[in-house]
Amino acid sequence: MFLRPPFPYRLRAMQLDDVDRVAAIERRSFPTPWPARGYRHELANNKHAFYVVLARLDEHGEEHILGYAGQWIVADEAHVSTIAVDPDWRGRGLGALLLHQMVHHALTHDAAVVSLEVRESNEPAHALYARFGFRQVGRRRRYYRDTGEDALLMDLDLSGEDARQRLDALRRALWRRLEGEVWGDTD
Repeated sequence: MFLRPPFPYRLRAMQLDDVDRVAAIERRSFPTPWPARGYRHELANNKHAFYVVLARLDEHGEEHILGYAGQWIVADEAHVSTIAVDPDWRGRGLGALLLHQMVHHALTHDAAVVSLEVRESNEPAHALYARFGFRQVGRRRRYYRDTGEDALLMDLDLSGEDARQRLDALRRALWRRLEGEVWGDTD
């Protein structure tokens, strides 16, 4: 089940035809990008994978991919494997929209927890994950090969009503922000 963000944004399943555009964002977003063939393999062969794209429709109805996210669900655990927004579109709440879709999907598939790794130096991501209620539960030493940087392990407990209430409140605030951008309102 996909969230329905305010027009002109749209979330949908990633298709093989999207991979070249996703790979272009990947190259602009990460020092060691994942190759396009990796996404093609995931889409075609990984039954546990769920990948989405975030698109914006222009005035002609043409779709422009602005970001993407992916996760695996195995048993009762969801693991966010990737999330990225085109650098030209950052700072608008689109990463939060993608993360919200991942958590929402995990909830609708009865996951008890959502986990992820994040670079220790990625403060904007830390702040985003904290807003969602993720907490640091560990560390992977020298996880990132390009710099030798550690990855922080984070998880979000989905049990209990408070997780659902937090997610609903985040969605309402995010929708107001996205609608404000479209209609020219300022915060």
